This record gives sequence, structure tokens and C-alpha cells, in this order.
Amino acid sequence: MKFPIPFWKMNGSGNDFVMIDHRAPVIQEDEIATFIGKVCRRGLSVGADGLILLVPSSRADYGWHFFNADGGEAEMCANGSRCVARFAFLKGIAPALHTIETLAGIVQAEVLGEEGGRVRVHLPDPFDLHRDIEISVRGKKETVHSINTTVPHAVYFVDDSDKVDLVGLGSETRYHERFAPKGTNVNFVSPTGDSLKIRTYERGVENETLACGTGAVAGAVIAASLGKVSFPVTLLTKGGTRLVVNATQDGSSFKNISLEGDARVVSRGEITEDALL
Repeated sequence: MKFPIPFWKMNGSGNDFVMIDHRAPVIQEDEIATFIGKVCRRGLSVGADGLILLVPSSRADYGWHFFNADGGEAEMCANGSRCVARFAFLKGIAPALHTIETLAGIVQAEVLGEEGGRVRVHLPDPFDLHRDIEISVRGKKETVHSINTTVPHAVYFVDDSDKVDLVGLGSETRYHERFAPKGTNVNFVSPTGDSLKIRTYERGVENETLACGTGAVAGAVIAASLGKVSFPVTLLTKGGTRLVVNATQDGSSFKNISLEGDARVVSRGEITEDALL
């Protein structure tokens, strides 16, 4: 590992990430999981929900490896993809309209406006939609819906998401046998005016995050499949920002999925050896 390591801290709707240009590797592969687990600690290190390594790609403008705070690699993160798109654009790695190679497939990103504070990403079609699943949680029957929006998500519709025991119900649902062996992210969605309010318990973070892009897509798509909303759908996140999900719907089939939201550069600096202590 070569210290100091240049990084940017970026934020997409309250979901925060450490960004590292890894086209010329600075972290050895067998060191990555430990490095991420230590750097993403809040209070003791940089602190983040996840870490993104931008790498070369022969299939797209660039590729990435996305890791949750626990050091585990995930197929996709929609909020993270908006951040890496703006990161690549500002560093001159890619133009405003470009493609990203992810474990979930090729994602198209569009950095909007001269400042690029908002980014739209076009995601693979969601699949494995299941509605009205009955599960037993804490001795009580609950009705939940599920879908894969590049990562697995469970969705509860509730009267007021602010009053939910998010960590308790979220954790038990995340590890429920119905979603074994990989587990699932868990979202709680409630109506608020002409939009939806959403809170998410994220797998890998094992807690609530201020926003989850793939969770917003899951909430919007399942709500549309139940006839609760029509596209485009605006979702208010726990962090107070708004995400806009658009799609083409044909019955229970959804295509041309896009997610638009902010992508903020919070800081730029260097990670030192002390960050791993």
C-alpha cells in the first residue's frame, strides 16, 4: 500500500463515499477489504457508507469496484454511481455522457449542467418482483414486497415511515430466511403529498443510511406495480433530498429505469497510515 493515498469524499443524497482513482493501483488486492473496513469507520477514520475504486475497463469508459463499509463488494449502488460519474467527469476521465462497467452490467451516466451537481444514471431492468409476501418477524405476520434493482430489496408500505422501528424490523427482515443466503436491503415507504417518503436499512452498512438509490428505485417500481403512483416518481429521503425515478411500465414489467439526484464533492485530501490505526 502506497501512502498517502489521494481521495475525494462525495455525497449522493446523504449517502457518502470515499472515492479513489485506482487506474494505477495503490492498494494490493489482498489488502482491500481490511483497508475499507478501517477507512470507513466514523469517528476513527475518514468515515463513509462505502468506498469506490475507479478502474480501467475495456467495455466502458471506466469500471468500478463498489464496497460497503464492512469491506464487502456489492454489485451496484445507484447513489454511488452518480458520485463516481461526477468524479470521473471532473477529473477529465470521461465526458458528461458516459458508461460505467459494474458487476450488475453497463450503466450509462449523464452529468447534468455545467456544474454537474445533478447526475442521471440509467440502470439495468429490475427483475425478480414478488408482491404480498407474508413473513413472520418477531412473532408477527408482516406483508412485504421484494425486487432486485441490481441488488435485492424488500419494501414495506407503512402509514408513516418516521414511526417505524427501522433498525429492529430492518435487521430481522434483512436476515430473514425468505431472503437467504445473501440477505436483502429493507425499505419503508409511506405517502407524503404527491411523492413518497422512504427510509432504508442497508445490507453491509447494517444500519439506516440517509439515502439508497437502488432502494428508491425498488420503492418506486413496486409502488407503481401496485397502482399507488405513476412515473416519474419523486422520493424524499431520510437526508432531506429528493430522488427522481423514471421508467417505462408495461403491466408488471419495467424498463428504461433512470435515477436522478445530486452528487456533491464534500472534500479532497490524502489518506495517511494513521487512518488505519
